[in-house]
Amino acid sequence: MKIIRTVKEMQRYATSQRRQNRRIAFVPTMGCFHEGHLNLMRTARHHGDCVVVSLYVNPTQFSPSEDFAAYPRDLERDLTLADGVDVEVLFTPGNAEMYPEGHLTTVQVEGLTENLCGISRPHHFRGVTTICAKLFNVVRPHIAVFGRKDFQQYVIIKKMIQDLNMNIEIIGMPTTREADGLAMSSRNTYLKPAERISALSLSRGLREAKGMYEAGEREAQQIIAAVEAFINSQPFTRIDYCKICSAVTLQDIPRVEGEAVIALAVWIGKTRLIDNYVFGEDLPL
Repeated sequence: MKIIRTVKEMQRYATSQRRQNRRIAFVPTMGCFHEGHLNLMRTARHHGDCVVVSLYVNPTQFSPSEDFAAYPRDLERDLTLADGVDVEVLFTPGNAEMYPEGHLTTVQVEGLTENLCGISRPHHFRGVTTICAKLFNVVRPHIAVFGRKDFQQYVIIKKMIQDLNMNIEIIGMPTTREADGLAMSSRNTYLKPAERISALSLSRGLREAKGMYEAGEREAQQIIAAVEAFINSQPFTRIDYCKICSAVTLQDIPRVEGEAVIALAVWIGKTRLIDNYVFGEDLPL
């Protein structure tokens, strides 16, 4: 596996791959790999000739009060895991490479970014779309693979690709879960043992929503009330949001009709976790 640390070298490498008619499949990450990340990389390998993974903890998507400094980092372990799933290139730039002195430009997708995580993290998605646009320009992928655990991010990135005429295919992968249903997340490492049990309230709350939907319930407030009551009954929990939205516009809807998603953000102690369920899909334990 090749390690690339500079923008210019990554661009040269991408250009050489394209000249050889090799399809570049890209997985952007912030590191601290778990099985969910590895599944994205395996999917990239299936769809491309050359798999590039970026490992960059992007400061512009964190507010001053968030966990940028404490965000889990383990480069040596990440190198071993990525190499084990046949990643061809690990792109690990520093801040000076991605945001050189004098950097003034940002990318923002209007409309899709104001609800859900955009309420409590108003500048987060501007950081996400800016870094993804920059990474796409550096890596020059044909395909980019994202997990759908952050469903809002997935929808926003697809819209950015469409609006800016980027010739990139976006593949969205289902959430990878632990055996007990907890959505895999790098932030799960923050959880204390008792909090880890309470964290299951997210996936179990979504299963409650799934059961109500399959029993014929369509009123969003009825489903939300049941999910919130379950989550609030568990220790260490504090709900940031529990909303049912259009899976296309990400706006709140009163009834579960058409493409709809229930999305959660819940504090478990000091750890904020997200999860979601698209109505009509499977929700494995």
